[in-house]
Amino acid sequence: MSKDYYNILGVDKSASQDEIKKAFRKKAHKYHPDKEHGDEEKFKEANEAYQVLGDAQKRQKYDQFGSAAFNGGGFGGGQGFGGFDFSGQGFEDLGDIFGDLFGGGRRRGPKTPRGNDIQVDLDLTFKESVFGTERDIELTKTSNCERCGATGGEPGAKVDTCGTCNGSGVQVRAHRTVIGVMQQKSTCSDCRGTGEIPSKSCTNCHGQGVEKKKKKLTVQVPAGVDHGAVLRVRGEGEAVKAGKPGDLFVRLHVRPDERFERQGDTIISYEKIGFTQAALGDKIDVETVDGTVELKIPSGTQSGAQFRLRGKGVDGPRGRGDQIVVVGVITPKKLSKAQKKLLEELDLKE
Repeated sequence: MSKDYYNILGVDKSASQDEIKKAFRKKAHKYHPDKEHGDEEKFKEANEAYQVLGDAQKRQKYDQFGSAAFNGGGFGGGQGFGGFDFSGQGFEDLGDIFGDLFGGGRRRGPKTPRGNDIQVDLDLTFKESVFGTERDIELTKTSNCERCGATGGEPGAKVDTCGTCNGSGVQVRAHRTVIGVMQQKSTCSDCRGTGEIPSKSCTNCHGQGVEKKKKKLTVQVPAGVDHGAVLRVRGEGEAVKAGKPGDLFVRLHVRPDERFERQGDTIISYEKIGFTQAALGDKIDVETVDGTVELKIPSGTQSGAQFRLRGKGVDGPRGRGDQIVVVGVITPKKLSKAQKKLLEELDLKE
């Protein structure tokens, strides 16, 4: 009985190879026997349909003669899951498809190794966090070997083709699974993806291509950073042979300042004034991160009143914020007899 492979995959006869591939992935993911609600028979059907429609020559033959053209002969030399060949011969390697389907992804060529990231802590004063600063830090980390230039070979030594991967930089391992033989590609463990092996190892790093040493860095801290912010310095992490270095992450810790508090781009400060100053008004000196400024206190100022100093806050997306000065009126605890008499005569009441 002839089988409708297009119908099994849910595509039209005019579907492109890419559409057929996507349809197969969807069916395989849905019916895979390892899934909780998988269906082995439908999974086999989808496999059978894709092995024909996924190959241009077999698809042409199917369009002319139907599925009867493939009865009894299998689909190639090897027999895999359900009687079908999964060796990848004659069409795309299904190991790549299922690697992508179940999270592996398809990779072309060796993956470039990457060094580890490093995190350090850096303490800042409140003022440094507002205006930014430049700080030097010293690290002991893995860096590229200066003698061999991270190649791992003694300078001037002959370089041979890696015998493990034959110069490809990739090791291929075949695994037999329930759906057939699948290939797994990984970076060659001997040459680490370079495809070459020095005939003589570097006398400084002993072929590792890297060495532990101290390095001094200058870190630029931008204006307006807050406590807990993390700066990323690309390429200043641990080095690795024949690969890319990791990154350096600098976590900032802003030390508290008894004069100022921060709320977003706004700086809060507190000032105390006397009873007479509040009642009659006055001018007082107020500290800001830019220095001391004069603030006018109007007569009749109440405790808890707030005054805004524009442009004395922290840099933000819309420019520099403001400083809010909160005033507290101090009531005298000890008065002389003359002072008490004057207040009694004034008889100040709300």
